[in-house]
Amino acid sequence: MKMAIVYDSKTGNTAKMAEYIIQGIETVPGAEAKAFPIDGVDEAYVRECGALIVGTPTYNGTLTARIKAWLETAPKNLDLPGKLAGAYATAAFIHGGGDLAIQCVLTHLLVAGMMAYSGGSAWGRPVIHLGPVAIAPDLDGFAELFRIYGQRMAQQAVKLA
Repeated sequence: MKMAIVYDSKTGNTAKMAEYIIQGIETVPGAEAKAFPIDGVDEAYVRECGALIVGTPTYNGTLTARIKAWLETAPKNLDLPGKLAGAYATAAFIHGGGDLAIQCVLTHLLVAGMMAYSGGSAWGRPVIHLGPVAIAPDLDGFAELFRIYGQRMAQQAVKLA
């Protein structure tokens, strides 16, 4: 099962978290993933995928303008309806709006016909209701959370396939 991660990252923080998600995905037999910066998305690869995870830095309490613009235009070209959707965010502050940014991304993906998934509390701890948020400057302190998220997303994607 192929999975794609598309992210915006000016400082490299959101890109780094994508790599942790991929590490988690790759622990699931039959799952593979590639990550793409917003300005370098391999649309052919995304169309082949059964899941799409979108990552955004948090600016002004929500997603970046670049991610929003991409979510308003790109999905029509990516054959997304019926596929698994997920989202994650990075933020500078614990109450900086990471959860709001994720919720906004998921809303766009639902409108595109995708099935949102995070595992919620069904997996136990750590609970990841909407998607993981990493708070700078201690990004590596969130690495395991992001790996677990990637693993859970991959398990669900493989199950759906």
